Amino acid sequence: MRLKISTLIIGGARSGKSCFAQELARKLGGQVLFVATAEAGDPEMRQRIDEHRRRRPADWRTLEATCHIGHRIEQEVGSAQVVVVDCITLLLSNIFSQHSDQTLEQIEESVLEGQVIAEINELVECMKRIDASVIIVSNEVGLGLVPVSRVGRLYRDLLGKANQMLAQCVDEVFLMVAGLPTKIIPVVKP
Repeated sequence: MRLKISTLIIGGARSGKSCFAQELARKLGGQVLFVATAEAGDPEMRQRIDEHRRRRPADWRTLEATCHIGHRIEQEVGSAQVVVVDCITLLLSNIFSQHSDQTLEQIEESVLEGQVIAEINELVECMKRIDASVIIVSNEVGLGLVPVSRVGRLYRDLLGKANQMLAQCVDEVFLMVAGLPTKIIPVVKP
């Protein structure tokens, strides 16, 4: 019987999160389901998606899922022994983009927060039910300047909440800095 492990990898933009996630998946061995949450909203994003796709091993299956990823993973996991979710940052962007720009400036924080919590809880429940190791990639956006707009602050806050929820449910957390992984040792709760 294989050891099932869950990992959260967080860090800044271009800190090496995705490369490290792929390295961990290869080390775990077995079939891999790669869950891509990005949407190609413009040519530059399409190019980034294509670049990420080229860097993945050809034998990995890819599931493009922009929302309800927990449910989608359960439907598609099949015999995969490792699931890589890349990334939570774009998953939250997808939730935000479901609302028009005008609505976002006026939307109640609780509406977006409810959607984010529901999405993360669905992923956490999926992780418990599937028989595969799960590697989750997310950005740490709380180390920089306070965003100028209300929407930017709301996004930063909700991504921080999502990261905290995931960190409480995984076996290990790594912080990526300049391509170097640092394992975060969680404080044992009473």
